[in-house]
Amino acid sequence: MNNFVFHNPTTVLFGKDTHQQVGKEASNFGKRCLLVYGQSHAVKSGLLDTVKKNLQEANIEFVDHNGVQANPLLSHVQEGISSVKANNLEFVIALGGGSVIDSAKAICAGACVEHDVWKFFTGKKSIKQKLPLVCISTLAGSGSEMNGGMVLTNQETSQKFGTGNRILHPDVSILDPTLTFSASRDLTAYGTVDAIVHVLEFYFTTALETPLVQDEIIEGLVRSLMKNCEQALVDLDDYQARASIMWGAALALSGIPSAGLGRVGFPMHLIEHSLSALYNVNHGAGLAVVAPSWLSWRAAQDPSKIASFAHKVLRVNKFGYEEDQAKKGIANLRKWFMKIGCPVSLTELGIPAADIPDIAENCLGLAKLWRLDKEYDQPTIEEILSGCV
Repeated sequence: MNNFVFHNPTTVLFGKDTHQQVGKEASNFGKRCLLVYGQSHAVKSGLLDTVKKNLQEANIEFVDHNGVQANPLLSHVQEGISSVKANNLEFVIALGGGSVIDSAKAICAGACVEHDVWKFFTGKKSIKQKLPLVCISTLAGSGSEMNGGMVLTNQETSQKFGTGNRILHPDVSILDPTLTFSASRDLTAYGTVDAIVHVLEFYFTTALETPLVQDEIIEGLVRSLMKNCEQALVDLDDYQARASIMWGAALALSGIPSAGLGRVGFPMHLIEHSLSALYNVNHGAGLAVVAPSWLSWRAAQDPSKIASFAHKVLRVNKFGYEEDQAKKGIANLRKWFMKIGCPVSLTELGIPAADIPDIAENCLGLAKLWRLDKEYDQPTIEEILSGCV
């Protein structure tokens, strides 16, 4: 195991009715905030009214910034930054899922500088400070509520880029599993896939070969997420299942599973980002398409770790060649994605195979920024995408 420093400064309030504490928690950061939320869910569910009432009782003024969409847009973030500056706001509250929280993070960082916030995503500028951020999560999956990462789509350039910095960690995250009851079956499944693929990126891209405590953590998280997702899809109001998914998704990208693993990559996310950028597909749905093909590509080079995972997590007997075990494991994972209602092919996403060269080309900019360009050139990405048809 490599040396590492683990630091997660986010205060988490977890459990039923914890969202009622938002006023108390937010009052630690000032009296004027930007309230960031999505297009309709918070309004229809009545959650927005509850949060606003709670803030008013705490004598906190707020300016609304609604309309965050899935695969959040740079332009909407830029509008939020302008609102913060124009109204001299002191902090930001994010009410929603990963897209809302990522948008809020970008606003918090962008409000502290004069340059365009997109420069953070292209590596031209570094993040040195942000406004305080309070999150109320309503959808489990991205893990953004407990980490320093954020993703935005620049619609003008058709680029979906992600960046991270320890400064971006939310100051407080409120995780009330009851707020995820209204998440649809599709969103529940897609969020779970996102969380699972987060830890699979670490598991399969680390250069360390010796079995580590992180292997056990990751394998346990995947088993728990799969089991509880199935249960939640049977009963969308199952509190224990929802709570396990919510906490599992937060842990997946909290820094704990990746601690000590050294340099790891996010190749599955790299490829999926281009699907989202070009076709606005749901991120988790895109990952369900990309992951089996990437695993097959990797298994052709080294099947041993995939075979081990197949045995430990995907109910594949430990008999025969590692290549066969790996293939069976990948097939079982793909079947599980299908079982929970996820697409598993580009065709199901409405993406023609003829577009593969353009998708692969779109990946190259982010591959360079993430220092994956040596391993993932255009022919390699096209090969992986060809397995998604």
